[in-house]
Amino acid sequence: MLETSEQRCAVIAVIGAPNAGKSTLVNALVGTKVSIVTQKVQTTRARVRGIAMEGDAQLVFIDTPGIFAPRRRLDRAMVAAAWGGLEGSDITVLMIDAPSYVAGETEKGAAGKARADADRIIEGLNKAGVKVVLALNKIDEIARPKLLALAQELNEAGVFSDVYMISAKNGDGMKDLKAFLVEKAPSGPWLYPEDQLSDISDRLMAAEVTREKLFLRLHQELPYDSTVETDDWKETKKGIRIEQTIYVAREGQKGIVVGKGGETLKIIGKAAREELIEILGQPVHLFLHVKTREGWANEAARLRNMGLDVVE
Repeated sequence: MLETSEQRCAVIAVIGAPNAGKSTLVNALVGTKVSIVTQKVQTTRARVRGIAMEGDAQLVFIDTPGIFAPRRRLDRAMVAAAWGGLEGSDITVLMIDAPSYVAGETEKGAAGKARADADRIIEGLNKAGVKVVLALNKIDEIARPKLLALAQELNEAGVFSDVYMISAKNGDGMKDLKAFLVEKAPSGPWLYPEDQLSDISDRLMAAEVTREKLFLRLHQELPYDSTVETDDWKETKKGIRIEQTIYVAREGQKGIVVGKGGETLKIIGKAAREELIEILGQPVHLFLHVKTREGWANEAARLRNMGLDVVE
């Protein structure tokens, strides 16, 4: 291990509108999954730290929830967590979904909302006088002339110190972005052991894995505010026994999650168990239950258990 005087460390906040690709970026830069990825917007709810080592530099990435116009207490807590990710960070990366942002100029719907959310973030950064790194994502899905015009347009906002064009999914531009972040890492002791990849607890990680499989299976039928909690965790000679509860907002959603004859719940459980075995390196016995909890997204204690600050 390097002497402390030779170490460098950067805390890097990754912010952006929902579904901009923040979790995919953090997972790619860390080299393993530390944050779940689904088709649903606002999947990430709390600040998740992923840790990457590159020579003498430790890069601590904070994957934040998407920033959007909040309505419920859960929404407000998620947005507060996202903006809070900037506090104490050495570098902030703003991710923008390039194709959606361009389409949002003339379209309504998802693209229009994505552009509005991104513009709201840029306005907030401008008012705060904060300089950030711009990462234009999904460049493989947009024509080069449009991409260059977009970069020039956004640069005129005056909040970007550097601009990188990337595809977090296929790796385009990622090497250059990571090299830049390593170069900018200030001298200072590492915050985590060099073999640690994330600060998320095993119990929360297990719940997040199941929540990912839930959304991947039922992304069209189930609202994103459904959640998963790990109720019990026991390590035995035969492996780890995990009890989890899937909470849905309405009684009618229980049948969607369970499926005919329990088939959907079995598929979700099997997918989650297989990934947990791979992550934990030992047998996992996963038991899932489904309960209705109307208004759970407005319960302060439950939000704090998810690692979110409650904003009244």
